Amino acid sequence: MKRSFRRFFAVALTLGAVALGLLLATALWRHYMISPWTRDARIRVETIAIAPEVSGVVKSLRVVDNQPVSKGDVLFVIDPRAYEIAVAQASAVLDGQQHSTQLAQLKSQRRATLTELSISKEEKEQYDVSARVADAAVDQARAQLDMAKLNLERTIVRSPANGYVANLRLREGDSVTAGQASLTIVDRDSFWLAGYFEETQLAAIHTGDEARFVLMGYPDRVLTGRAASVTRGVADLDAGGAGAALPNVNPVFTWVRLAQRVPVRIEIDPPPADVTLVAGMTATVGIGRPDSFRDDLAWALRFWRRGWRY
Repeated sequence: MKRSFRRFFAVALTLGAVALGLLLATALWRHYMISPWTRDARIRVETIAIAPEVSGVVKSLRVVDNQPVSKGDVLFVIDPRAYEIAVAQASAVLDGQQHSTQLAQLKSQRRATLTELSISKEEKEQYDVSARVADAAVDQARAQLDMAKLNLERTIVRSPANGYVANLRLREGDSVTAGQASLTIVDRDSFWLAGYFEETQLAAIHTGDEARFVLMGYPDRVLTGRAASVTRGVADLDAGGAGAALPNVNPVFTWVRLAQRVPVRIEIDPPPADVTLVAGMTATVGIGRPDSFRDDLAWALRFWRRGWRY
C-alpha cells in the first residue's frame, strides 16, 4: 500500500512538474514572441537651438555647460552700446519729424482758411498732401524707434523653456551673428521614449496602453509610461528621394527579409529622483496591461486544458 502510494505520488509530482513547465514555457513564449516588446528603444527629448536675434560681442555669459535653467533666465548679454545709440538716434529722428509734421499741418490749416482769391485750389491740396506725408513720416520714425528699442531688448538672451544648457560654444568676448546658434536648451519637461516595434506587433498596441521599460543604465529599475502614438510613415530606402523627411529605421540584417520596425512614441511618467534621463539612452520596453503576464498564464492554462485543438 505504501509502495503504491509512493509510486502514485512520484508520478503525480512528475506530471505536475511537466505541466508547470509547459505552462511557464507557453506563457513565456507568448510574453516574448507575441506581446509587443523591443530592446530597440531610445530616450528622446525636444531641444531648442538658441540663436541671438541681433549681432554683436558677448559682454556677459551667465551660464555654464549642462547648467539647469528656468524659463526667462538670462543666458548671455550682447554689448548693448551700439543699440543704445540706435535708440537715441531713432528718438531724435522721431522728435525732429514730429516738429516738421506740426509745421506742415499749420501751413495746411492756414491756407485752408484762405479764399480762392488768395490761393488756388491746387495749392491748398498740395499743402494738405504735404501735411499727410509728414504725418506718415512720423509713423515711420516711430516704427524705427520701436525696432531700435526691440533690438536693444534682444541684446539680453533668455531661456525660452525650463531645461538644461547643452553644447555651449560661447565665451565672453566672442562675436555672435544673428540667426547663428550658440548653444542648445534641452527641454526637461519633454523627455519621451521612442520604441521601435516590429510591424507584426502593432495590432496589439493601442493609445493609452501602459508601457514598462528598463534603461540600460538602470537595470534594476522598472519605469512606466503610456503609448501615445504610432508613427504614420517610415522612409522607404528603395523609393529614392521619396519620403526623405520620414524617420529612417535601418534593418538589423540586410540579407534577411525582416518585419519593418515602426517607431512608437511613449510618454514617460515622472521618473524617481535618482534616475537621470539623458537623450540617447537605450531601453527595453514592453507595452500592455499590468496583468498581461497573468493573462498569458491564463491563456496557457486554457491551452493545456483544451489540448492542441485550442
